[in-house]
Amino acid sequence: MDDDTKSPNPLNSPTSRRRALMLGAATASAIVSVRPALAQSAASVMNCEIPVPGPHGTGMNIDSYGKLVPRDTPGSFPATGQKFTGEQVKAALRGRSLPGTSYDQSQAYVNYIRRLQSGQSGFTCYASLQMSR
Repeated sequence: MDDDTKSPNPLNSPTSRRRALMLGAATASAIVSVRPALAQSAASVMNCEIPVPGPHGTGMNIDSYGKLVPRDTPGSFPATGQKFTGEQVKAALRGRSLPGTSYDQSQAYVNYIRRLQSGQSGFTCYASLQMSR
């Protein structure tokens, strides 16, 4: 076969090389711009707040299982509406107590946080903590 009858190599054309270089440059810049965004989102997760309880639990107490109960329930803890940061909650999930709480009270509050559902105040923050592990 002559050189004229061989199928041309598409990577040897100047246009294809230019496209490949442009694609590589675009990919590199995307990687560089995503890293700061990930760092920024990780910082915001640590600064988000979870109220214990949220507005839906006003006037209630929290039992040791994290359930909202009437104020006069024995062994329950007052639900003050205090807000804890993502960083404080993450530390509590690893065994530390939440600031300003006793060990048992902290456990009840952490159980409350674990029971949060979509639509409740603090759920998005808690879900973000779970994803950042």
